Amino acid sequence: MHAAPCRTLEPPAIPAQQVAPRHPAGRHGGLTEGRPADGGLARFNTAPPAAAEALLLACCGSLRWAERVTTHRPYPTLDALLAAADEAGYDLGRADLAEALARETPAPPHPDAPPAARTALGAALAAYEARFGHAFVISLDGVPAGERLDQVLAAIRSRLGNEREEERVVAAEELRRLARTRLTRSIQAR
Repeated sequence: MHAAPCRTLEPPAIPAQQVAPRHPAGRHGGLTEGRPADGGLARFNTAPPAAAEALLLACCGSLRWAERVTTHRPYPTLDALLAAADEAGYDLGRADLAEALARETPAPPHPDAPPAARTALGAALAAYEARFGHAFVISLDGVPAGERLDQVLAAIRSRLGNEREEERVVAAEELRRLARTRLTRSIQAR
């Protein structure tokens, strides 16, 4: 489990005939600042707008965000794409954020988690959703697998004390970080 909320939907395939030559692996699986696009990014850049938007919607459920990132193609590097995604994420309005959060669903805890932990997580997620009206989102980049459940539980408990506006800001930042991680993985997997 990489992040508490993850969709099980896979982004649509982008046609393989639009592949650019791969470059030696770098910081982003072949993409570093200043390097030409690898195959995944090249396919994203040349995909029909509907396919690009569908891939982006699997990363963040805001249609306005997906449209904005799609409109500014082509991106010369993954870093440029991620910067554009971040900028679009910072500009999400209340309705855009609500739309994106409505499409999030919490991932189940690891199947090997003890029953008590599964129960505690379910109760904490229900309390969070009842208080704020949307799924709990958190990015767990850099958190070791064995510590993720504890991290999620601690974060939910902490964030339950937030005022609505404060939590909206926190949720927006976590969603932006999740979108960045999901987008990186989607582009590198292409």
